[in-house]
Amino acid sequence: MCFPGKGFLRARDGSLAPVFAMALLPMVAVVGFSMDYTSAVSTRASMQNALDAAVLAVTTLPPTATDTDRLQKLRDSFVANGGQGTVNLDSFQVDTFGTARANVSASYAMPTNFMQIARVPTVSIGVTAAVRKTPSLVQATFKVDKVSGYWNKTVTLYGTKFGATSPQKLMTASYVFSSYGFTYTVGSGNKAKSYTTNEAKGYGTTTISLVNGSTSTVVQTQTCTTAGSTTNFVNPPTDAVVTSQYDSNSKQTVYFKTTCATTTVPANGTGAAVDVSQMNSLYLQMDVTTGNTATFKSNDPTTSNHLYLGLSPTPLTEVASGQTVDIFTVVPCSQTSYQAWEDGGNSLPAAYTNADFFYNVTGKCDFNQRPSETMLTQ
Repeated sequence: MCFPGKGFLRARDGSLAPVFAMALLPMVAVVGFSMDYTSAVSTRASMQNALDAAVLAVTTLPPTATDTDRLQKLRDSFVANGGQGTVNLDSFQVDTFGTARANVSASYAMPTNFMQIARVPTVSIGVTAAVRKTPSLVQATFKVDKVSGYWNKTVTLYGTKFGATSPQKLMTASYVFSSYGFTYTVGSGNKAKSYTTNEAKGYGTTTISLVNGSTSTVVQTQTCTTAGSTTNFVNPPTDAVVTSQYDSNSKQTVYFKTTCATTTVPANGTGAAVDVSQMNSLYLQMDVTTGNTATFKSNDPTTSNHLYLGLSPTPLTEVASGQTVDIFTVVPCSQTSYQAWEDGGNSLPAAYTNADFFYNVTGKCDFNQRPSETMLTQ
């Protein structure tokens, strides 16, 4: 009897194609699944980048924005940066110190290609982001300390609003020199002779005004008066400036005492409180209008070294030549800083005692829309 199966068992010819085809199926599945996985990883990275950019954009809205405004800004920025799926504003809070914190999230059901073979039509992708924004300068209050010199000059604070391109005047501090000469007599009788010695430093009147468009409002005035004597002053006021000069014509030493009286409007005012909360940039400018006329700017690297800065009245540090000054960073929060300008009468570099225009600035900080104060925390 013949059994057909024996020939099949002894046969050495045949095809590997069926075997290869059966082995290829799981290989294709593995490659396909890895492609879906790679796509998911890439999509997640893209969503994370878009969400990071979106949460930073939320902090650039004005403090008056509502959560609805912030959510819309979040969604618009997320989509504009290539984000996919649904985005949520989980929280947005500003504490009593003005620090803002925001938490956001996004989710997306990414369609698969090869994983659908295993009945996995989508892969869930979720990303989160958090941001912390420290408070920044929203108000700067200027007060004049003492101004001197023979040349009239004005210090102006300029600011450029968010979205604007042209700066506008926010505050002016103008000084007008008032000369003083002390007349005295040497000798007596028919040998008496009169001499006049001029005070060398020069003082006058300084007026600080807030500027709003074409309207200028005076908020502080300092008037300095000088008296002369051929004998030294006894027990002068602690804030008086007492100097002496030798007059070679009269062969006399002449003493000068300068006192300055400051008034504010209103009488209980704090000085020139400038609202800078809507300003994206600030700079100071000094214009010397008599004598050696000149213009110096804090944001001009060729003239900013005429500005001196410090956190105490003395000493002040001259801005290095070639540098610019960010007013937002040199006016600290809830602290008084000190500034002074040299009007061009001295060669630089020079000690701060050669400066002519001294004033102080007190900063107030709160939540604001400047992006430079923002950092991602997640």
